[in-house]
Amino acid sequence: MNIEYFIAKKISVKAERTFSKLIVRIAISGIMLSLSVMMLSVAIIKGFKTEIQDKVRGYVGDIRIFKLDLNNSFELSPFTPSAATLKALKNNPQIEYFQPYSTKPAIISANDEVEGINFKGVDSSYHWDYINTHLVSGRVMSFKDSVQSNSEIMISSYTASRLKLKVGDSFIMHFVQDPPRKRKFKIVGIYDIGVEEIDKSFVIGNLNIIRRLNNWKVNEVGGIEVRVKDFSKIDQIADGIYDHLDARLKSESVRNYYPNIFSWLSMLDVNTRVMLILMMIVGVINMITALLIMILERTNMIGVLKAFGMSDFSIMKIFLYNAAYLVGIGLLLGNFLGLGLAFLQNHTHIFTLDQSSYYLKYVPVEIHAADVILLNAATLVICLIVLILPSLLVSKISPLKAIRFK
Repeated sequence: MNIEYFIAKKISVKAERTFSKLIVRIAISGIMLSLSVMMLSVAIIKGFKTEIQDKVRGYVGDIRIFKLDLNNSFELSPFTPSAATLKALKNNPQIEYFQPYSTKPAIISANDEVEGINFKGVDSSYHWDYINTHLVSGRVMSFKDSVQSNSEIMISSYTASRLKLKVGDSFIMHFVQDPPRKRKFKIVGIYDIGVEEIDKSFVIGNLNIIRRLNNWKVNEVGGIEVRVKDFSKIDQIADGIYDHLDARLKSESVRNYYPNIFSWLSMLDVNTRVMLILMMIVGVINMITALLIMILERTNMIGVLKAFGMSDFSIMKIFLYNAAYLVGIGLLLGNFLGLGLAFLQNHTHIFTLDQSSYYLKYVPVEIHAADVILLNAATLVICLIVLILPSLLVSKISPLKAIRFK
């Protein structure tokens, strides 16, 4: 029979506490709040990173391939992808898909308003899955009718709001070149990516428009967008792609294309670490306080147990068992609170954000079982290790003085 566990169970469950009752409740609440805050902090940061990465990746791809030259303008230099390059991309098992595109600076004139923009040209191979999920009104472009597709265009809700446009409206776009050229387009769809750098900078149209304006050949493109299967390996995949490109081509990952966004995301990891450390300290201090008060309140019992010959180590184990019990209750309640709030947010989006500042309309939450298990295990182990120190107070208690202690 484990006598230490038996005594700890008695004083934890059945004993009537006096002064320590409130302190124990506070300690349990501290563990509960600390775990739930840590759990939600990790889940929210991961949710932010995933959502914002997906926004940027969905529109511009993971890796861009374009011509190696000194051109630093928004308008990309043309090139014709070689058969070897296309074969290497097609046979790469780490690539989900790739698609040609090009860009050309332009000016939209509508409703007595003028807006500078980048015209992004795509063709029939473009994957519309991501745009469909962020479509506010209308539809995506159709390439079934080549003549009709040349006059169709998609714009962001940001641009539509500034120019007072809606689906079905037409406007004139002036393309920046010498001499300037203009084309009339009809809006077939309005999307809202939520990333201002993208929404205010691009519209989507037919790649053939750019080819005709620039007198390109039929197969010439400005670049190739590559979507990878595992974004965590993007640097490794980008290096592999670059090794199989023609000497006149270069590649660039989305991390380099939008360094400000990804630098901000990396800084969020620092915030998470700080939050985890602070919450762990709060939980540990609460438990240390509770354990010290429980030891002082049980001074008379400690003296009696020592008089009966129980060792200091055995008495320490009683209080550590008791502390583990309290930590366990705190962890159980913390999981219930943290996972409950995460579930509520995922299904109701009750906590909202200013999209212009955070790129999202609501607080994203991404719960992983491994994170939950690791946080629970780390909290339990760290609390018990730290609680060994205050439990050493048991060895300082004299049996004779403790028995007289009232």
